[in-house]
Formats: sequence, C-alpha cells, structure tokens
Amino acid sequence: MVEKPKMKNSESERQLDKAETQFQAFEEDLKQMTLDRTNEAPKQELEQQTKLSNKDLEKSNDIYLKPSKSIGSREKFNENYRDEYNFQKEYVRFIAENKEIIGETIEMWTKPFAGMPAEFWQVPTNKPIWGPRYLAEQITKCKYHRFVMQDNITAHDGTAKYYGQMAVDNTIHRLDATPVGTRKSIFMGSTA
Repeated sequence: MVEKPKMKNSESERQLDKAETQFQAFEEDLKQMTLDRTNEAPKQELEQQTKLSNKDLEKSNDIYLKPSKSIGSREKFNENYRDEYNFQKEYVRFIAENKEIIGETIEMWTKPFAGMPAEFWQVPTNKPIWGPRYLAEQITKCKYHRFVMQDNITAHDGTAKYYGQMAVDNTIHRLDATPVGTRKSIFMGSTA
C-alpha cells in the first residue's frame, strides 16, 4: 500500500485512521462474497415468454437441432462415462428462451465430456425444438448474480454516516430451457 502521509495535527490523523479502518472493513466484506454465498441468493422468477397450449404443441413442426460447427478432440473418451454420455445425448423437446434479448437466437459452444468434439449450436428461441439433453442443461445454467449495496448504516462518526454493505440481490437467468410435453423435468438427471 501507499505510505501514510504525515499530518500536522492529531485530528487529521484520527480521521485518516478511521477512514482506513472503514476501507479495510469494506474489503473484508467483499472477500466474504464467496461463490457459495452468491449461489444462495434468491432466484428472480419471470414468466415464460412462450405460452402454448397442448393443441398448439401438437400442431407445431418438429425442429431437430444439429451443431452448425464442430471441432474434433484429441482426447480419448473415458468409457467409464459411457452410460452418462448415452443419457445426455438423448434428444429432448424443449423451448429455449433468451431473457436478456427477447427473441434473439442463442449461440453457444458445448463440450460435455472429454473426448467429444466441441460443438457450436444456434438455438432458435420461443418455439418447441428437439436437442440433446446436455445442450438444454447448459442453457438452463446460464445465469448471473446482481450485487447491490444495502442501505443500512455501517458506521458513523461526528461528521457523517456511512451507508452500504455489499450483498447479493438475486440470481437472474439470462437463458432458460423449459421442457415441453411433460410436467416432470427432463433435465438435470431425471429420466422422465
């Protein structure tokens, strides 16, 4: 850190010391913002963009996704994960939603297992589509945390009150994939 300036009077030194302790307290608060603590933040609930009846779902054309680009892998596939791989590559029907830019096509790379090629997907949004389970699961994992400063008083002295403490406001899903045709979840390891 920078060397502390020398003050001519003791009141200025006390104010400087007080500011330094408050700054250190703020740094400690930031260090406590661990990934575990941020993952405990409440999830912001939004309505689905696409509301289709069962009749509309039956009439809709079946769109099957295939990767638009693929880059091979030099790694060898670990056969211990063959059953998990077979489960993850099954095609499931879902509706992908882009909650940040509504209606925008989702573009992403996937590589769920070592030894598999990296695949680039262009996923249309707000319509029922068929894609591999690992793609739908990766879409549902796209989220971020919104941090805010709380309005409570953290410290005060004779001249001022100091507000704020860093906290996680909520978790926001920027992309989402909801299953179609069943009420049970077809993602996250369920075999429905």
